[in-house]
Amino acid sequence: MKKIAVFASGSGSNFQAILDAQLDAEISLLVCDKPQAFCVERAKKAEVPTFVFQAKEYASKEAYELEILHALKEHGVELIVLAGYMRLIGTTLLQAFEGKIVNIHPSLLPAFPGKDAIGQALEAKVKVSGVTVHYVDAGMDTGPIIAQRAIELNEDETKESLQTKIHRIEHELYPKVIQGLLQ
Repeated sequence: MKKIAVFASGSGSNFQAILDAQLDAEISLLVCDKPQAFCVERAKKAEVPTFVFQAKEYASKEAYELEILHALKEHGVELIVLAGYMRLIGTTLLQAFEGKIVNIHPSLLPAFPGKDAIGQALEAKVKVSGVTVHYVDAGMDTGPIIAQRAIELNEDETKESLQTKIHRIEHELYPKVIQGLLQ
């Protein structure tokens, strides 16, 4: 059974969806850069080991990524799943896990990469948005696309209503894609 690590920075709703999906994998580690994030509580409840850090306590990105890498190796991790992790992955992890890091993004990439993709989509007044699962490379949301799912926006769409639609799709699509990658 493959071992995966989930990286998250916030509430962990995608982390929970992955846990609930009962994949043919062991979620052997949660990596979180925000000690107070709710995803840490979710991990504790599910008895998933955690590596929690604050980037400002390290001299460099390489320094904290080396510690993360040590934890990943200690837990036998074979696939990294980013689920609302709000940091760019650096060279240390990219080289060690080349082609084995995936991310979910709340837009139809290449449209609206980076932070606040939902807000960007609303500001651009697009009629269609969606979700993208992609491999992670050195750029911001630029890696090869694995899967996408589109949704239509209503005339009166708000940030909250679109976020709810996006999360519904993410929670269904991401576990399916991850399961496919485990084959």
